[in-house]
Amino acid sequence: MDTAKQTTITKGNIHTQTHRRATTTVGILYILAAVTAIVGLTLYGPILNGPDYLIQGAAHKNQILLGAIMELLLVGSAIGTAVGLFPFLRKHNESLALWYLCFRFLEAIIITIGIISVLSLLTLSQTFVATAAPNASAFQAAGTLLIAMHAWTFLLGPALMLGVSTMTYSYLFYQSRLVPRWLATLGMTGAALIFLEAVLVIFGVISQISAWGTLLALPVATYEMTLAVWLIVKGFNPSAITSESVKLNRTDIPVRD
Repeated sequence: MDTAKQTTITKGNIHTQTHRRATTTVGILYILAAVTAIVGLTLYGPILNGPDYLIQGAAHKNQILLGAIMELLLVGSAIGTAVGLFPFLRKHNESLALWYLCFRFLEAIIITIGIISVLSLLTLSQTFVATAAPNASAFQAAGTLLIAMHAWTFLLGPALMLGVSTMTYSYLFYQSRLVPRWLATLGMTGAALIFLEAVLVIFGVISQISAWGTLLALPVATYEMTLAVWLIVKGFNPSAITSESVKLNRTDIPVRD
């Protein structure tokens, strides 16, 4: 084997290893995002559920703070998946890839606002408990506002924006064949259903935490976990990556008269 061929093979192997590391990282981040989202919401229980949240919040301070840390990890994981997928998606359609990146970042921002609302509610709870003769109605009014803020961010971020961003990158997966088309189709279906759920909740047709809400959210959750495992075990389709790289290289060749 001559030197030129050996160099080409070596570069190809390095390129493949780089892609596999990237897809494995994205897969792990998807799993981390799902786990931290569930754990965070569960830990918020004492301060978001029940009529005595102003007392229970302060009593479970460390638990609430841990929930906030979990959601911060969720934010970082969500951004990480977007940044990790962007280099692959942009090769197929840079405009849509940028739209996906923006929608994912917007989702992360909305979730962060929800974290701030919960931490503000925790401060309100601590103040209520520490005050000798608190004005209960005033504290309840402020608490109701902060709980409503978290509820809206929980709807607009992990539901509405998630639906838009998932539809965008799943469509790009379908067109580019980076993953099997059945998997991309599952993604587009799940995205449409979670977006529908958000719209129905906004107009008061269903509740987000309900049987219908869970049913409409299940496909996108199934898709993300299936995609995560696929990226970790198999990665992207090498032929799809190669074909897009060839197209880009051809466009870089200067045209001569």
